[in-house]
Amino acid sequence: MKKLALVLLATALYATTTQAQFFEKGTNVISAGVGLGGHFGSFTYGSQTPGISVQYEKGIWETGGPGVISLGGYAGVKSYKNSGSAGSYHYTEKWNYTVIGVRSAYHYNGINNEKFDVYGGLMLSYNILSYKFSDNGTSSTYRAGSYGNALGFSAYVGGRYLFTNNIGAFAELGYGVSYLTLGLALKF
Repeated sequence: MKKLALVLLATALYATTTQAQFFEKGTNVISAGVGLGGHFGSFTYGSQTPGISVQYEKGIWETGGPGVISLGGYAGVKSYKNSGSAGSYHYTEKWNYTVIGVRSAYHYNGINNEKFDVYGGLMLSYNILSYKFSDNGTSSTYRAGSYGNALGFSAYVGGRYLFTNNIGAFAELGYGVSYLTLGLALKF
């Protein structure tokens, strides 16, 4: 009976320690998402597009504990547009925001679930703002330029769940072109 108990205990320990993880050293993930909210151009008027982003991550370093450090890239865009008129005078202005970044995350592997990935990380980005203004005034003006371009530093947390061996969904909270991003992920 003791031998059977030892064999069952050894089998249970082996099963929990050797179970595959979602994110390991060498894992690659490409994600594309649609963002909600954001601090770029906090306008209460006009229209805006949702934030659209793509990101890539690769598992680079094992931490010696239950986790892996990834390194990757991020690109996102968001636009705002405002139009107005007074009598026969009409104008349109548009802001386009682009965020390009390098990011790194810690992927916690202590959950022992090959379908689920939880992570948190930091991103260093370059935030690009372009602005266009046009009107039908007597001088028929058209102005454009880049304003407020700057380096950015942000933190984020997120989770992914695989529906198949390679395709899943993700949710991420933090800063990019939006505060909350939902989308699809491809693991390879």
